[in-house]
Amino acid sequence: MSVLADLDAHILDLAWAGVLYWLALGFSALLLQRWRGALVHLVFPLSALGGLFIAAVGVAGLVLPASAMVLPIGLPDLPFHLRLDALSAFFLVLLGSAAFGITVYAAGYFHSMKAGPLALVGLWYHLFLAGMATVMLADDAYAFMVAWEVMALSSYFLVTTDHDVPEIRRAGFLYLLVAHVGAVSLLLTFGVLQGGHGAYTFDYMRHSEITPFWASAAYLLALFGFGAKAGLVPLHVWLPEAHPAAPSPVSALMSGVMLKTAVYGLLRVTFDLLDLRIGWWGTLTLALGLVTALYGVIFAAVQSDMKRLLAWSSIENIGILIAAFGLTLIFYTEGKGALAALSLTAMLYHAINHAFFKSLLFIGTGSVLHATGERRMGRLGGLIRFMPWTAWLTLIGALAIAGLPPLNGFVSEWLLLQAFLLTPGLTQPYLNMVIPVAAASVALAAALAAYVMVKYFGVIFLGRPRDPALEHAREANWPERLGMLWLAAGCVALGLFPAQVIAWIAPVVRQLTGQALANDGNWLLLAPLAAERASYAPLIFLAVVLVVLLFTFIWVRRVYHGRVRHADPWDCGYPEQNARTQDSAEGFGQPIRHIFVSFMRVERETPDPFDRHPHYRGDSRDKLWLLLYKPIADLVGWLSAQAGRLQHGRIQWYLTYSFVTLIVLLVFVSR
Repeated sequence: MSVLADLDAHILDLAWAGVLYWLALGFSALLLQRWRGALVHLVFPLSALGGLFIAAVGVAGLVLPASAMVLPIGLPDLPFHLRLDALSAFFLVLLGSAAFGITVYAAGYFHSMKAGPLALVGLWYHLFLAGMATVMLADDAYAFMVAWEVMALSSYFLVTTDHDVPEIRRAGFLYLLVAHVGAVSLLLTFGVLQGGHGAYTFDYMRHSEITPFWASAAYLLALFGFGAKAGLVPLHVWLPEAHPAAPSPVSALMSGVMLKTAVYGLLRVTFDLLDLRIGWWGTLTLALGLVTALYGVIFAAVQSDMKRLLAWSSIENIGILIAAFGLTLIFYTEGKGALAALSLTAMLYHAINHAFFKSLLFIGTGSVLHATGERRMGRLGGLIRFMPWTAWLTLIGALAIAGLPPLNGFVSEWLLLQAFLLTPGLTQPYLNMVIPVAAASVALAAALAAYVMVKYFGVIFLGRPRDPALEHAREANWPERLGMLWLAAGCVALGLFPAQVIAWIAPVVRQLTGQALANDGNWLLLAPLAAERASYAPLIFLAVVLVVLLFTFIWVRRVYHGRVRHADPWDCGYPEQNARTQDSAEGFGQPIRHIFVSFMRVERETPDPFDRHPHYRGDSRDKLWLLLYKPIADLVGWLSAQAGRLQHGRIQWYLTYSFVTLIVLLVFVSR
């Protein structure tokens, strides 16, 4: 008991020590900029251990009471308030466990980078980690926004690591622009929540009363601000540009962890800082989540760039998370506490699942990019023969994100579909029509996600190499393999032991909704709400699959007596088959492009009939960019050009502008 009491008294000190540890490693990277070996073999491995430490602190925070502290840093009247409760502890576990695998991988990935740029990457990388951890610990608006900006700026510098490339600079600028538009919305959110009293601590906001109008205003502002960071449609335009531009470990951190800080913020504001929730919030959020999920997976299906495909897939998964959040709000406002707990459990489960399988896919893609120098799937193929470790570990991530049992992606999507299917009659008649449509939309998004993963893995790793140079591809180094192995093991463990994971999530669900999910099963059986309604036993499922495979293997050995016959595959009667006649990334996406053509602008470049070297190029553009953002960009450009006329080089006019501005300000202040 004394150990638990001591841990309870110092748990927040330990969490803050973990943040300071990451900061110290970041600045030490600058001191070691002349010694690349020390950066790779010392700083990044120590940083990975910091991830395990943060995850351990989070696990302890889930079972201990909430604790708070005030740090005398910052402005004189605005110290940092920190708090560790079940919600922040859960996201610290997510951050630390994913960061461990990604950072181990990063030690191998950055091995060939020059020492000078690597020192800067080390600085921004650790500021990024520290910023995300502080966001989850902040207990006042000032600390939250400072950490939010540190997270945004450090990730911007990581995205623009190769800043000599114009496309990367443009992607970084777009990301920074959307991030700061969202940050302004969050500032307004906290301004509404403090109610004009000048008290920006979260504790004050928790106990303040707010009218339904201002509560709705705060919620909409928070949804916009956090939605911009999460990539919620139509605020998603930065994500398919920034994620592919960043180094692969950074892409994994941004997609696997950073997007979840927006989910954390939305949960914090809605269920912790606001003292009431209004019915239409859930319907709006559910609709936005479903649109985001379908929009993201449709565009993922037509991508030919493997990192851009994963970026669009992240948009789809964020849509699933936001849809689950909207469903939770609907059940909560309808007084269906058990179903609210079920849908929130599904959301949190999917959040940590996505942190593992999407990080695994991004770093697996990074190994392919490192080995081949190629991001276009149409020029890859057959890599499972040359990179078997990478291929098999990436396959685990692909199967997990496709929602196949017994891996982790199946559990969270199954729980979410159970929440839809177990919905009773609701008081609002329109909701009884919305829920079935929403369930069908989630099922469609899940099916298309599996289709996308068949394309992703099949085109890159199976078949024959589409370029002879691929035969020289080399397997990932050992730090890269160990990072992938950790994340793959997480996908397996989270899938095989769902009852234990749900028990671990229960304190968070209880804190936010007032009750945890009731599991009518045991350590072997997952039965949410009632066993007679639906149940799932992944270990039994796995045992059955293994037994079937074993008997199949024995039968084949007996029938064929161990003989192996090599033969050419059936070629449908076409002579002279070569690597270019295989299914391509463009071919996989063609049916989706044809069916959902109204969502995208398809640009084609067809060959001339008399061209001796014909080629075809097709590109699917986001219509929202063309219809919404491009006109805004053109308008801003026009206004900037008009404002540029004021810059004519005449000092007399500049003095006149200053004088008029001063008079206007004096008149305004005098009132």
